[in-house]
Amino acid sequence: MNGDGQALGPITQDRLLDGKLQLRQPAKGHRAGTDAILLAAAATDAGDGLIVDVGAGVGTAGLAVVLRTPAARLALVENDPPIAALARENLTLNGLTERGFVAEADVTEPRQRRAAGLVDGQARLVMTNPPFFTPGHVRVSPIAARGRAHVMPMAEGEPCPPLTRWLRAALALLGPGGTFLVIHRPEVIGALIAAVDGRLGDLRLLPIHPRSGAEAIRVLLIGIKGSRAPLRLLPGFVLHQDDGTFTPLAEAVHRGEALLVQPSTA
Repeated sequence: MNGDGQALGPITQDRLLDGKLQLRQPAKGHRAGTDAILLAAAATDAGDGLIVDVGAGVGTAGLAVVLRTPAARLALVENDPPIAALARENLTLNGLTERGFVAEADVTEPRQRRAAGLVDGQARLVMTNPPFFTPGHVRVSPIAARGRAHVMPMAEGEPCPPLTRWLRAALALLGPGGTFLVIHRPEVIGALIAAVDGRLGDLRLLPIHPRSGAEAIRVLLIGIKGSRAPLRLLPGFVLHQDDGTFTPLAEAVHRGEALLVQPSTA
């Protein structure tokens, strides 16, 4: 049961990244998709440190990164109890229980973060796919888990917009010199950059296009904590060919055989 007293319903067991990643996830609602795969494919600087996936859902992005980073450790931060339970199952399913844990907490609440075993300033890499919308700006899905994944709650009396509050809480977990990754919709580029201003440098902005010549539908923002290097706009990444099939590079990314960016040299 979830926090609203509604069952998740049927659970499927799926394989992603050409079978390398196994996932148990709800048959309906917010399921693993291209956003999580792209987020994972942009993570290139994990090394032997701690990877934190904030708003991890069932763990797709974080698990994908740690599977190809043998020395890294993983924390999956998820606030929805039944989804967090699936994330724990997925750690086990992928043989990662000794290298990872699920922090069941609201990342924007420091006490909850600490109680769940998260320590500010300790992560080598923090990645997040935040809820895209604020209440009142979109029709919320009747499927409770999907609605929570897409809509970011407002905090009563909180002066910061919800997205800013989320990002700065996630950034608090990142250590000096660590890499931060966020995927979001292109219309919030200004809000993303404003939220990390003074906290990250060497910002790299990667537009994601559904096909060649089309407007971007997502942006990936990558930055280094403490860097003073300037922002760079990277060449856009195109998902589909004219016939609707993946481009060769997008196909390789979805098989787990290619990355989106190279590690920063700044």
